[in-house]
Amino acid sequence: MEKQKKRAILCPNCKSLISKDESRCPYCGITRPGSWWKHNLWTGGFRDTDQLFKAIIYTNIGFYVLSLLLDLRGSSLSLNPFDMLSPDTRSLLLLGATGTIPIDTLGRLWTLVSANYLHGSILHILFNMFALRQLGFLVIEEYGVYRMFVIYTLGGVIGCAVSYLAGVALTIGASAAICSLIGAVLYFGKSRGGAYGQIIFRQIGGWAIGIFLFGFLVPGINNWGHGGGMLAGVILGFLLGYQEMRRENLLHKLLAGFCMIVTVVVLGWAVASGVYLRIVG
Repeated sequence: MEKQKKRAILCPNCKSLISKDESRCPYCGITRPGSWWKHNLWTGGFRDTDQLFKAIIYTNIGFYVLSLLLDLRGSSLSLNPFDMLSPDTRSLLLLGATGTIPIDTLGRLWTLVSANYLHGSILHILFNMFALRQLGFLVIEEYGVYRMFVIYTLGGVIGCAVSYLAGVALTIGASAAICSLIGAVLYFGKSRGGAYGQIIFRQIGGWAIGIFLFGFLVPGINNWGHGGGMLAGVILGFLLGYQEMRRENLLHKLLAGFCMIVTVVVLGWAVASGVYLRIVG
């Protein structure tokens, strides 16, 4: 009996208690659920949702601080909150700002990923990180942590791509990725229906309206990125499904892993190349 208990594990896909020796999970059908790489790599990176949020937020903060350090002219000390502690354009370009200039002139297609982790002022990053905390946990509750990260990453890339296609010269900020979370929640609320779905739809709909009003009233806001990210969130929410529709599966986990690898590689390259070019330049 003791030996049998030691061989019991939680399936890395559906979290059911099974034998480690099972060739296929009897509940979800995943093959070799007891293999080391599935049992450890799948469950380790996304198991603690709070740690995932901290990693995203700390990465944004790290890139913001680095952009200020690479700003040789010194960050702006303007009393205008929209310009306070603003890194210069060159620093943002070095670290992966996107748009027609970086992509068409410099050939930096990878900036569609890196731009989502750059910000133009202290108010800019504070607002975005607050919105991420507020919306992110709701998306995880209804979609799961893997799908949340896929929606956040791909929605941000698509939002930046729409902005580029619209001819915006320079784009930065997590706003497109955050708007994709809004789009996914809007789809969830409308699709689910009922009292709960209607409440969610109305509440998040207020966010969406507020963002677009803010974008039209304040100069310099990239409404193309916001709109593209929100539309991407709706489409991704439909394609990926939410928890009440279907539980997270192998495809969702593979997509999240792919998004994580691409993000780490791109951001690592952005830091290395940005620091090098600033030093030699």
